Amino acid sequence: NLSGANLSGANLSDANLSDANLSDANLSDANLSRANLSRADLSRADLSGADLSGADLSDTYLSGANLSDTYLSRANLSDTYLSRANLSRAILSDAILSRADLSRANLSGANLTNISWDQHTKREDVRGLETAVNKPEGF
Repeated sequence: NLSGANLSGANLSDANLSDANLSDANLSDANLSRANLSRADLSRADLSGADLSGADLSDTYLSGANLSDTYLSRANLSDTYLSRANLSRAILSDAILSRADLSRANLSGANLTNISWDQHTKREDVRGLETAVNKPEGF
């Protein structure tokens, strides 16, 4: 249980944090590249500016999390709950968003180059898509 922990700027690359409770944690500017965060609770966590490239965030709970300016290139976000998450200016190039819930998420200025998504990706009331970069057709 790392709920509320201050891990700002920590180097956690390749860490196994699957099933961890990191709700309300400060992970801003942390290096979480290639980390396993599957099934973790990151609700309301501050991940702004973090490097999550290649991370496994499948089936992770990120409701209300701050992911602004976060690097999520090649991250696995399948089955992830991102409702009300702030993904403004996040780099999501080549990320997997199959079956993810993006309801009411903020994607203002996000880079969506080559994202993978499917008909089960929930996109109701997503904000900021008009300013997202390289939005795939039909998204």
